[in-house]
Amino acid sequence: GGATSPRSDHAAAVHAGRYLLIFGGGSHATCFNDLHVLDLQTMEWSRPTQQGEIPSPRAGHAGVTVGENWFIVGGGDNKSGVSETVVLNMSTLAWSVVTTVQGRIPLASEGSSLVLSSYSGEDILVSFGGYNGRYNNEVNVLKPSHKSTLQPKMTETLVPDSVSAVQNVTNATRDGDSELEMGQEGKTRKIVTDVIVAEPQIIKAEETKERLLAALKAEKEELELSLTKEKTQTLKLKQELTEAETRHTDMYKELQSVRGQLAAEQSRCFKLEVDVAELRQKLQNMETLQKELEILQRQKAASEQAAQNAKEKQSSGGVWGWLAGTPTEKSDDE
Repeated sequence: GGATSPRSDHAAAVHAGRYLLIFGGGSHATCFNDLHVLDLQTMEWSRPTQQGEIPSPRAGHAGVTVGENWFIVGGGDNKSGVSETVVLNMSTLAWSVVTTVQGRIPLASEGSSLVLSSYSGEDILVSFGGYNGRYNNEVNVLKPSHKSTLQPKMTETLVPDSVSAVQNVTNATRDGDSELEMGQEGKTRKIVTDVIVAEPQIIKAEETKERLLAALKAEKEELELSLTKEKTQTLKLKQELTEAETRHTDMYKELQSVRGQLAAEQSRCFKLEVDVAELRQKLQNMETLQKELEILQRQKAASEQAAQNAKEKQSSGGVWGWLAGTPTEKSDDE
């Protein structure tokens, strides 16, 4: 299929163990907000239609998946940092804005990190660092209001200091203080969003399984229909190919016949050219003979005229000689 255009600083996620999603990124001085999907089974790219509040173009953003939701935080567009946190439902491809921060804060940065963790059975997203005109070491915590999708084993492996930091953030939020100092430079900030509370994990898993089965069934039917269409199209193409090969054979035979006729015509033309050359030579000879004949005819006419004149002169001289008493010469007849 049509792969994505060249880019860097994009975000990627895998859905249902099969679909690789690519969002945003930048190339030279351009930032993107397009969404591309690679089917890891068929290895085909596609660009699906996005729904909802489509995010603005950005690069250098960070993303993490929580169930079917893909959270995108931060990034920039070569002019300023992106202040809103957005989420994509990877099943419906619908975007929505989770929260928007105000002002030039470190959360609206490029190159920050974003990880998924769990505290007290709830998912939390932890963002650290980034660059938005200056480098920062601030920690921000986003707590969607639903139960954790992480396994208990993962929850138990949290480092005690991290749990303590999250606990401090929670306590600080309850006391109305949104920030607390972490050493001399670091800060931790907690952001709570109004995400719809999910149902218990078992029911949600069953519904997810049913939706996935329904989606797979629909996809199977669509693939079977596509396969049938492809087979029909292939059969049609094979038939057209056979007809084209037959036409090609007939045209080749006709071409060979035309080539034979052309060779015969070329031979005939060559012979005619030889005959024409011979006729031209004869014509030139005839013209020469004609000129010589004209010269001879003129010479003959001149001779005849001279003889006639001489005869007339001789006849005229004999009469006057007779009158003068001079005898005339005998003619050739006498």
